[in-house]
Amino acid sequence: MIRIVVAGTSGWVGRELVKAVTAAPDLTLAAAVARSSAGRDAGDVASMAPTGVTVVASLAEALAVPSDVVIDYTKPHVVKGHALEALAAGRHVVIGTSGLSAEDYAEIDRAARSAGRGVIAAGNFSITASLLKRFATMAAQHVPDVEIIDYASAKKPDTPSGTGRELGEILSAIRSAPTSKPVDELGGIRETRGGAINAGGIAVQVHSVRMPSFVLSAEAIFGLPDERLTIRHDAGASAAPYVGGTLLAARKVSGSAGLIRGIDHLLD
Repeated sequence: MIRIVVAGTSGWVGRELVKAVTAAPDLTLAAAVARSSAGRDAGDVASMAPTGVTVVASLAEALAVPSDVVIDYTKPHVVKGHALEALAAGRHVVIGTSGLSAEDYAEIDRAARSAGRGVIAAGNFSITASLLKRFATMAAQHVPDVEIIDYASAKKPDTPSGTGRELGEILSAIRSAPTSKPVDELGGIRETRGGAINAGGIAVQVHSVRMPSFVLSAEAIFGLPDERLTIRHDAGASAAPYVGGTLLAARKVSGSAGLIRGIDHLLD
């Protein structure tokens, strides 16, 4: 039985995770964290039957209870601290919160290796978003010109989304030199060419759209002379697509030490 701590219990994904962990035969809810819902039963917060687990206000309180894996769906400004705190306490970690930089992930990776614990982090834990990443990686090996359009709701606080950032980092590491004119050689308003994401290779331009009616979408656009390929993921209004991938990561994370980005390799 894998003992799970859910940080961000009162959130959109967190509530669904409480339901799914409670229903799973191989998982048990050890603790739940949500400052705004502290003192309530986690089942009440998730609009289900009582679980017997009282929500606490801090991860430190949750880590006082024996557990194996901390799943974090909180906020960008606290997730790194949560991950480092959980690793120091001997827990494996699954990160579903977006907004971390490549430097943040490098620090988490070092802490995980030092602790001998695993971390799986994904900008998007849905299966189809993972397939977008896999298929785009395949296409980038054959088509050098690629750009990313990242869509999210009007109130999403981070740009690009974790999905767009992760995709840009991966593609920048493997793509070939593009044929488009370099941004620093352009006139006019250079910002209209988007932001550059570079993970040690050739930068990929990412354009973030923030508007009502979008939940989360990401598309990679590849171009060759007289032909174009678009690979796109769209999320609906439910948090359900993220739950399955998150629990898959929670079941697999103890098999590694250090940081793994994304779950596409777990699909096999």
